[in-house]
Order: sequence, then structure tokens, then C-alpha cells
Amino acid sequence: MTDLFPPNQPAAPLAERLRPKHIDEVIGQSHLLGEGKPLRLAFQSGKLHSMILWGPPGVGKTTLARLMASAFDAEFVPLSAVLSGVKDIRDAIAQAEQTLQQSGRHTILFVDEVHRFNKSQQDAFLPFVEQGLVTFIGATTENPSFELNNALLSRAQVYVLQSLSEAEMGQLFERALQTALPGISFDDAARERIIGYADGDARRLLNVLEQLQTAAAAAEKTGIDAAFLDNTLAQKLRRFDKGGEAFYDQISALHKSVRGSNPDAALYWLVRMLDGGADPRYLARRIVRMAWEDIGLADPRAIQLCNDAAATYERLGSPEGELALAQAVLYLAVTAKSNAGYVAYNAARAFVSQDGSREVPLHLRNAPTKLMKQLDYGKGYRYAHEEAEGYAAGETYFPDGMPEVSFYEPTERGLEAKIAEKLAHLRELDAKAKIK
Repeated sequence: MTDLFPPNQPAAPLAERLRPKHIDEVIGQSHLLGEGKPLRLAFQSGKLHSMILWGPPGVGKTTLARLMASAFDAEFVPLSAVLSGVKDIRDAIAQAEQTLQQSGRHTILFVDEVHRFNKSQQDAFLPFVEQGLVTFIGATTENPSFELNNALLSRAQVYVLQSLSEAEMGQLFERALQTALPGISFDDAARERIIGYADGDARRLLNVLEQLQTAAAAAEKTGIDAAFLDNTLAQKLRRFDKGGEAFYDQISALHKSVRGSNPDAALYWLVRMLDGGADPRYLARRIVRMAWEDIGLADPRAIQLCNDAAATYERLGSPEGELALAQAVLYLAVTAKSNAGYVAYNAARAFVSQDGSREVPLHLRNAPTKLMKQLDYGKGYRYAHEEAEGYAAGETYFPDGMPEVSFYEPTERGLEAKIAEKLAHLRELDAKAKIK
């Protein structure tokens, strides 16, 4: 196999060797880099501006920042928010001042994983951004609206980068083969599996190809097939951050698929999360929450079934217990839906939080002592079990003087349809009692 590099000269990683030198070489992000699109216009404008590049790993955030520095002949000063502190920021600012004085060149301050900076660290470079001493470019995998100060967000344009599509990953695959991996061939099955393994992450794709190049050289192979992949790569993993944006996006998709009564989509998102490493116990808690929030009294069996599924997982563990979670999700998706209880609870909370502390009416108070009875505690209370239909028609259970409220309005679905009929009948009895 051809040696691409002379002896004793360390080779740069494949991802670095293939890093684009011009925006026309960038694969992906056509919604930002195509003709007339925002980042293309930013390159063509001749004027730098601060920005946040938000997107998953391996989609070109650092590359775009470096290309921006090259296009504008600016000094590129990179910082990692994982490793840097306020002192590093001050040193970078001092370097920017020195560069401006000595050469007249502007500085791009690039902060990778900027969401890892705390408030004081983010505040540290704000004055220098405002002064125009540096142009700030931050890269983050997390939602900036949750992780970055409003002051910083107001001074930077947010650009959302997307995972590379399969077609775009295929382009990158071919570029790597043609320019950096001579003498190696991949059959169609191997190529498809590698692209699937990379899951839209260009850096992961190139790192995998580099690993395979090394493994092929050691095995004296020039052709790579699926069997060779099985012996070389670890278990296929999806991109999944247990505390990040992808995690909450997938939970949201699971919940909304259940609410939308689509069992196949609900099962897909559950399995995606399990496949990506989500804690099944966390998923079990969320599934129970869905039963209370989106099914409620339309089908009370759903709540018990979800509790049973959670208990089954605790008893069996993985992978057997995950079947119980899957069946619970399927049941939630196909059964009758109602958020009437959820809406009623929130409405009652909102009312109570704004209303005063009203006294309990005397007829509803407990009277365990003689003194309380003398004070009329419990006087006039009607025992519903002794009334017709087991219902004290016309009785009131709210505080005196409280306006009429109706928090719970059952739907016409599932068991709640029967509940609605009963409540309507009881209201008729109340109306007749008031007429009397």
C-alpha cells in the first residue's frame, strides 16, 4: 500500500487534511452557503460580523470560522470553552490588540463549545466585541437561547447548521477515497454501513475511514466489505447526547407521536432513544407522565399499565424489560386521548395562585369537639349517601362568595364520555334544586 507521507514526518489527521480551503469546497449547509444564502452573503459582503454557529458535531462549524478568517485576512484566535478561563480570554484580547497595532489586521476570536462558558466568562469578552476589537464567532452544539447570555445573543447572528445528508456524506466519502485513501476499495454494503455509522457527522466519517485504512494496512487488505467492518468497528452507535439538544428533541418526538396516536412513530422514537443509550428508567418515568397528561381519565387503565411496565423493567432489567416499555408506548398511542385533567389542574393552579385565601364554609368543616359544634362547624352539611341518587343536589362545596368556576371539562372520548354524561345529569339536578 502506498505510503502517503515521508518517513519520520507525522501525518495530520484525515479530517484536517481534507478541511476545505474555500467555501465552494464545503459539503453540506447549502441552506446557508448556496447562492444568495445568508453565510454566502456574509463572505461576499466584505464586512465581518459576530455570529453563533449552532449545530451537531462534525458539520463544519470550525471550518466555516477558519474560512471566514482566511477570506477576510483576519487573525484567527481559537479558544476552547472546555479548557479556557477568563485569563485565556484576556490573553486572547491582548493578542488581538497587539496584532492590530503591529499589522493592522483584525482578529476573529473563535470560541468552540461556547455554551460551556459561564455567565462571567461570556461577559468577559463582550466589551471588546462591542468596541469592535474582535469579531466573535462561537460554536455550540446546544440551543443558544438556553445556554448563552441575552447580551451575547443580541450582538451575534445565529446560524443553524444541519447534519449532512446521506448524499452529502457520500460526496465526502468519495472525496476521501480519491484524494487521501489510494489503493483501498469498499463494496456497496460496507460504504452504506459506514455512512450510516457516521450518522451525518463528517468528522466521524473521516475518522472511521482513517481507522479502516490503518486496519486494512495491518491486515494487508485492499478491499473492505461488511465482514471486515464487523471485525474492525465497535457496535454501531447513533449520535445521542443524554443531556443535550438531541435528547430533548427525541423525547419531544416520542411524546408527540403518542399524543398524535401514531404507534409506529412512537415505537420508532422509543427504540431510537434506547439504541442511543437513554436510561430506560428515565423513559419509564416519561411514559407514566404521558399517561397522566395525554390519556388521563379517558382510559385510566393506561396509567396502571404504564406503572406496571416501569415495575416490570425494574424486575427484569435490559433487554427483556424494555419490551414492557415498548408495549406501554403502543397502548398509549392507540388508546383514547384526553388532556382534560391536565388542563383542569393547570387552570385550578392558576386560579388559586391569583385568588385570596378564602375560608372553608362552616358546613364543610370538621366538628370533632363539642366547642366546634357550638361554633356551627359542620352545621347543615348534607351526607350525599343519604340523598336521592347518592347526590346532594344544589349543595355547594366552594368557599362563600367565590365566583363559579369550571376547571374540568371532560372530552367525548373513552371513559370521559361517560363521565361527561354523568356530570351533565348532576348539573341538571343542581339546576332543579335551585328552582325549588
